[in-house]
Amino acid sequence: MKISAQNISNGNNVIPGSRRLRHNFRRHFKERIIESILFLAALFSVFITFAIVYMLVSESMVFFEHVSLREFLTDTQWTPLFDDAHYGILPLVSGTIVSSVVALAVALPFGTIIAIYLSEFAPFTVREIAKPFLELLGGIPTVVYGYFALLFVTPMLQFFFPGLPGFSLLSAGLVMGVMIIPYVSSMTEDAMRSVPMHLREGSYATGATRFQTAIKVVVPASLSGIAAAYILGISRAVGETMVVAIAAGMQPNLTWNPAEPAATITTYIVQVSLGDLPHGSIGYQTIFAAGLTLLLITLIFNILGHLLRKYYREVY
Repeated sequence: MKISAQNISNGNNVIPGSRRLRHNFRRHFKERIIESILFLAALFSVFITFAIVYMLVSESMVFFEHVSLREFLTDTQWTPLFDDAHYGILPLVSGTIVSSVVALAVALPFGTIIAIYLSEFAPFTVREIAKPFLELLGGIPTVVYGYFALLFVTPMLQFFFPGLPGFSLLSAGLVMGVMIIPYVSSMTEDAMRSVPMHLREGSYATGATRFQTAIKVVVPASLSGIAAAYILGISRAVGETMVVAIAAGMQPNLTWNPAEPAATITTYIVQVSLGDLPHGSIGYQTIFAAGLTLLLITLIFNILGHLLRKYYREVY
């Protein structure tokens, strides 16, 4: 009754209280629709993930009916397309690990240094100009990076190392590292900028320099975000395809020497997927076994990253 008395209009019998109720109803209705769309989007991503896992596992089970798990994990040759077929995944795993280690040896230190500079030392105008240009590197197609590695980086390396072959994991890994730098530096810089300013002010109050504050206060305080950036970089390096396919060659070679050519899991999947293998053959099934191996490697790194973030997480 009180609301009705306040809402009676003088001229046109419009009740403002009812209008406000209708406005609130429409607003809440729109919010419910948006929440439903967001929920469906999240549900769709979960469904896609389970569908991918189901496809890889179900197809891999067919492969492992013909090849034992012991042979798959211990054989040192990967020649599933030859008459004398061998199904040891180790040559592909070694190529993936070596190229990723070379890439991360470039991306993690340089990405962290760039992030520290942009977050703690760069003037506002420099940061606003440099960061978009840095992120632009992440938008270049990977096939361009591949030919950059093959036509520019490899000849340059051969100038210093004359015995280096035309295809090598070293060249591919170095260029992959350059490609991953924007991912690492951008996420690391965001994590550092989220550190509360009062921690920096407390450090300055004790007489610490800007460099000491950055290294001993900001970096430890943002370690969980830095770990997340590193895990993203690792996953990016492990899953990269075009750069290693062009610059590292496609020869399954069990080696830990980055100066030799080799194939990675992703390049083998691309190589077989473009071939004329009949659907359902054992050679065709190898791509699912290799894909499942790649998925497990990525999953292990993600779990380690989650545990690392949980261990070093700081709540302010």
